[in-house]
Amino acid sequence: MKRALSLLALLAAACSTAPPVADRPAPEQPQAGGYSPGKGGYYKDDGPGSAPPPNLGQIPDAEPKPESLHRYANRPYKVFGTEYVPIADAHGFRQRGVASWYGRRFHGQKTASGELYDMYAMTAAHPTLPIPSYVRVTNIANGRSVVVRVNDRGPFHSSRVIDLSYAAAYKLGFIQAGSARVQLESVQPAPEQAGAVYVQVGAFTTRENAESLQARMTRELAWLQESAQVLVSGKLWRLHLGPYRSREDARSVAERIASELDLKPLVVVR
Repeated sequence: MKRALSLLALLAAACSTAPPVADRPAPEQPQAGGYSPGKGGYYKDDGPGSAPPPNLGQIPDAEPKPESLHRYANRPYKVFGTEYVPIADAHGFRQRGVASWYGRRFHGQKTASGELYDMYAMTAAHPTLPIPSYVRVTNIANGRSVVVRVNDRGPFHSSRVIDLSYAAAYKLGFIQAGSARVQLESVQPAPEQAGAVYVQVGAFTTRENAESLQARMTRELAWLQESAQVLVSGKLWRLHLGPYRSREDARSVAERIASELDLKPLVVVR
């Protein structure tokens, strides 16, 4: 089924029953010798395109870096009658199952994050991992491993756990097979540089209260560009926005939030 909802649709729908994307069919077994144009070598000719880069094997892995969670792509959603609830924190995430890949049929189309899908970048689609986040994928059969950045939703088949870009599947060695059993492990970015400026919107003794305020901000502050991150520090759950380039930028956001939500945000450095 053709991929459907773009970021514009996500913004418009923004409800728990609207799927962020339509599903992709599983690739069929290609013919021996690789892609054969017009002969069904890949699922409906979903191959590498007419001029793939000559250095696919040397494309570097995705480099994990601190990023704010996407404001809309991490909401609960429903596809084919099944509800999916994205996780807010991928620390310690591990999963084993079947990986597939998607190629030129979707090249240049919008992903759930609103970014354009690049089949030659090291990216992936996952039903519930945070967007964006990073995961190491290991082909159990041959031991090859890559790190990809999750920026899309799918696959929505019980037999598959992740859809990889063409480049990632190429490096893992299962382009011809169409799928492979893999091990997934979350990869966390290196610690952020000390001195980053954030807006702390609130601090709570329970995660539920922090997430409740997070949901309220999403509903009521349409102008807010950054997504709110729920962090645990000591015995408190803190709701942070940022990082910002300067204290002035952070203070401006804090003042606007204070005026609209009757809160007292703080500018913090961590």
